[in-house]
Amino acid sequence: MKPDVALAELTTVRTLAGPRIRLVPLGPEHFDDVWAGLGDEENMRLTGTRAEFTEELILAHLSRIGAAPDRADWAILDAATGGFLGEIVLNELDEDSASMNTRIALAPGQPGRGYGTEAMTVVLDHAFAEIGLHRVGLDVYGFNPRAQRSYEKAGFVVEGRQRDTLFWDGEWTDSILMSVLHTDPRPTFR
Repeated sequence: MKPDVALAELTTVRTLAGPRIRLVPLGPEHFDDVWAGLGDEENMRLTGTRAEFTEELILAHLSRIGAAPDRADWAILDAATGGFLGEIVLNELDEDSASMNTRIALAPGQPGRGYGTEAMTVVLDHAFAEIGLHRVGLDVYGFNPRAQRSYEKAGFVVEGRQRDTLFWDGEWTDSILMSVLHTDPRPTFR
C-alpha cells in the first residue's frame, strides 16, 4: 500500500510553534535576514555554499517557495521578540517513499542556544503527524560536530559517511548521512 502523504501541508505551509520559537512561512518579508545569512562566511562554510547570489535571485526564490508543491520553508522566529533566528526547510519530496530531506541555517550569532534543536523537533513533529512522512534525512559536514549533536538530540541517527565530499579551505571533509524514521524514539512537543 502506497504511503499517504498530505501534499496540502506543503502547498499551504502553516505556522508552527515550540516553547521558545515560532515557525512562519518563509517569504519575501524575510529577505533582509536571509540576505544577511548569505553574507556570513561561517554560514557559507557550514553549508558548503560557494554560489554567489544576487538580491533579485533571492527575492525570486523567496517569492516562489511558498507555493512549491514539494517543499515547506519556514523562518524561525523568537516567540518572545519576533526576531529572526534562521530558516528551516523540508525539501526533496519522494512521495512514493514518504521521504523528504531537511536542512537548517541559523542566523549569525544564534548557534549554540538550542533554537536549531527546537526548530528541528517542531518540524519533525509536523513532518510525521501532519504530512505523513516515514523518513526525514539530511547530511552534515564532518567539520560541524555541533550540528551533528543537535540533530542527534532531535532524534536523527547516523547512517553512514561519504568521504571527501567537500573541498574547503584547502582540505577535504566528509559528509555524515543521518535520518530519523517516524517509528524512531525521539523528543516531541506533541
